[in-house]
Amino acid sequence: MKIFVKWFLRGTEFVAAMMMAAMFLTFVLQIAVRYSAKLEWIGETFPLLDPSRYGWTLEFCLALWVWIVFWGAAFVVRERDHVTFDLLYVLVNPGLRKWFAIVGGVAVCIGLLWSLEPTWEKFHILRLKRTATLGQVFGDWVRMRDIYSIYVAFLFVVAVRYGWRALNAFRHGADMDQPGQGGAAGK
Repeated sequence: MKIFVKWFLRGTEFVAAMMMAAMFLTFVLQIAVRYSAKLEWIGETFPLLDPSRYGWTLEFCLALWVWIVFWGAAFVVRERDHVTFDLLYVLVNPGLRKWFAIVGGVAVCIGLLWSLEPTWEKFHILRLKRTATLGQVFGDWVRMRDIYSIYVAFLFVVAVRYGWRALNAFRHGADMDQPGQGGAAGK
């Protein structure tokens, strides 16, 4: 099981890195086309460098940014790397700390799972809306729902992670050395 988890985490890091590379290369393409547009003869001589063909690059970078943020928060960022406000948490005894971790984990889990239904309802509307320019590259099938679908995955994955954290705290207590517990003040 540990090998599967290790490879899964490496795979999610790889996906995040590829999205960042794609965003970087698209950004470089934006810059190259923008500066070649200043030289009017280039667009006339090389139709491939016509700036009007590259309006999609801005929207593609923005869509990738949305995916990188939510993908990273759901799969890549470790619990101990999140910003925590734990002034009270580090001052209480381990027994009370355990219940803080359980109640906090269950509250986050329930809140995120509860927000899934209204979020999905909004996605029903987004299935009708097209992107402004991505259809030029990817075809007419790309909808706003596709761009923001990572948010639903984020809600579910983070809810599962906090549910697991609460269960782990219930079984083993909330030790300060565990990831996600203690923050900067606890180190």
